[in-house]
Amino acid sequence: QVQLVESGGGLVQAGDSLRLSCAASGRTFTNNAMGWFRQAPGKERVLVAGISWSGGYRTYADSVKGRFTVARDNAKNEVYLQMNDLKPEDTAVYYCAAARGPVPTSTILGYNAWGQGTQVTVSS
Repeated sequence: QVQLVESGGGLVQAGDSLRLSCAASGRTFTNNAMGWFRQAPGKERVLVAGISWSGGYRTYADSVKGRFTVARDNAKNEVYLQMNDLKPEDTAVYYCAAARGPVPTSTILGYNAWGQGTQVTVSS
């Protein structure tokens, strides 16, 4: 059974950093793009960062450009999201997802495996 498990969330202050990790099991995702989404209360789930199967292409939401960095280690079947200079508006549940293809898309339907989510709360 395919499983994605996120870790690394928590409660931090504005300006702090966090590193989220996503470990995949059940099958490898080396041929799939991976994405990090977030969903704040009452809002839609949106793509924060995506990375192609090789890591050669990365995309970010405008709101996190310059602050967040997505990376992957295909040998470990893991994906990471380094979040720096966190802001209160970054507060959300963060989800790791495996895309259907090799390039990340911004649409939820482009992903067919999801983690359970990890809460990130940034206080001002």
